[in-house]
Amino acid sequence: MMRRPSRQFDGRRRRAVRLVALAAALFGLVSLIFIAYSNESSAMPAAENTTATLTQDYTRFPHDTPQHTRMPCLVCHVRNDNGAAMRYPGHIPCSSCHQEQFAQGNSHPMCYICHTPTSVKPFPGLKSFNAIFDHAQHSRQTTCATCHSPSRRGVALSIPARASGHTTCFQCHTPDSKSGDKNIATCSTCHQPGSPSRTSESAKAFQMNFSHAEHARKGLNCAQCHTVMAGRGRGRQVSTPVAAMHFARTRVKTCASCHDNRRAFGGNDFSDCKRCHEGRSFGF
Repeated sequence: MMRRPSRQFDGRRRRAVRLVALAAALFGLVSLIFIAYSNESSAMPAAENTTATLTQDYTRFPHDTPQHTRMPCLVCHVRNDNGAAMRYPGHIPCSSCHQEQFAQGNSHPMCYICHTPTSVKPFPGLKSFNAIFDHAQHSRQTTCATCHSPSRRGVALSIPARASGHTTCFQCHTPDSKSGDKNIATCSTCHQPGSPSRTSESAKAFQMNFSHAEHARKGLNCAQCHTVMAGRGRGRQVSTPVAAMHFARTRVKTCASCHDNRRAFGGNDFSDCKRCHEGRSFGF
């Protein structure tokens, strides 16, 4: 006859089963932690590689990177003469920092910012910089005619822009020019980051038979019609008479301020309209 296990033996067996179950649970938990850590570790190099591929784009030249903005303009834009055309500075300014890229020779994309397979590209136009100008500051040192010349057969006055902008400005801003202790020959004297904006050379008065050349022949100067206002933004630094004569607002400088049948012809009696209005210019 088989003997039943003692109570003491049964207790030991139950404790052994519980220990085995606990060990299995701990082993499973450790395995899960190890798998998660392994997956995370294996993903890290991929993330690092992705970051490496998203570094500097060497197919174009940006002025606004932190590395470029902290350098003076004259590091790259060297003025050895007073020529209006901007020229490339050569390899030295670029190779001084980009030694690794230059070591790869002409196979690196950086070369094609300036070079074609057979030549050098023209100097790029103004795309990432705007031009700043203060009429009040310049009017104390020069006249309007220094910068503005007749255009559209004398009807309008030109505004320096593009290559003609350098030609005009370099009359005073020579390579070694200074205003007091300030160097006024650097690019930052006239340019600041931002999209370039062009001031229009058109005016409503041109549609009403107005001509700068005709008024200049009468002996008028710019200050008799225009007032320089300090502290204003571009496009609002110089006042302009309202291009209206009939029914003009009071206390506002208009064509009627002079054309009052006393200083100049043209009153409100409408008896001499053709002295102002000719051909297609007749209208309001």
